[in-house]
Amino acid sequence: MGTMSHSSTFLLPDLPTDNGPALTYALVILNQRLPRFTPLLWEHAQVHVCADGGANRVFDELPRFFPHDDPSDIRKRYKPYAIKGDMDSIRTDVLDFYRGLGTKIIDESHDQDTTDLHKCVAYIRELLNPEHPNLCILATGALGGRFDHEMGNINVICRFPSMPIILLSDDCLIQLLPSTHHHKIHIQSSVEGPHCGLIPIGTAAGRTTTTGLKWNLDKTEMRFGGLVSTSNIVKENIVTVQSESDLLWTISIKKE
Repeated sequence: MGTMSHSSTFLLPDLPTDNGPALTYALVILNQRLPRFTPLLWEHAQVHVCADGGANRVFDELPRFFPHDDPSDIRKRYKPYAIKGDMDSIRTDVLDFYRGLGTKIIDESHDQDTTDLHKCVAYIRELLNPEHPNLCILATGALGGRFDHEMGNINVICRFPSMPIILLSDDCLIQLLPSTHHHKIHIQSSVEGPHCGLIPIGTAAGRTTTTGLKWNLDKTEMRFGGLVSTSNIVKENIVTVQSESDLLWTISIKKE
């Protein structure tokens, strides 16, 4: 079984150039408050897609990160490549503004069976993946707000298990660790940790073994109603995970 490596280097001011094949980042912005590090993610990403009302957040909130700049200049500088979704949340003035700047507007209101995040992930995969096999999607605003929205977003990363998708908020990140691989997680201790968790999703998790945590698992089974590895602590620079089942990995993001 192969090993997948993971690292939150996208939270660093400069992406390292000596850490294996370079990833291509795409940024999806959902309709929740923008994390404080959104401008950093934007700079690291090669394509930027707003999920419906996420465009309102970019229009309203990004200028606040640059209080000494003209808001109109910031809005022109941080122009999304596309806005995609069922268009039930985006304001008309925001839609008209970005359409005037040349942003692609993709109305998917006919599709009520998938979430806006699902629509954006599918679009980015079709747009970039053939040319960028090391594609990683960062989704801001995916956590917080309504619980059913959060669960819908977690379901999306489970529906695209071969596509690295990281859900982000000001407080933490979540990503899927597929059981098809062993996992080596390189901890960026300057920006994340120490609190972390491994959570079974959808069903009971088979035997799981870890290293690098305060409370490691040793061929441990997890399930809701039983043991779930929450409120764990990272103790080493590298955490390893081997499991018979897909798991969610979550780790806290440090405040500046």
